Amino acid sequence: MNEYISTSEAAKKWELSRRRTTTLCSEGRVPNAIFVGDRWLIPANAEKPVDARIKSGKYIKKAGEEE
Repeated sequence: MNEYISTSEAAKKWELSRRRTTTLCSEGRVPNAIFVGDRWLIPANAEKPVDARIKSGKYIKKAGEEE
């Protein structure tokens, strides 16, 4: 049987807030996380997702985009 941890446990492990961990799960960024009742269960061996948020405060333009 697979072992799962709560969002609170994953948040401590990944050094994130519980809310951010929940958001990552709801966005599908945590592989094999499952929603049971009113909470997310995260595989105990899940890796911390890469932070894709923009840190500079500016949107990054992709090649071929114009202003």
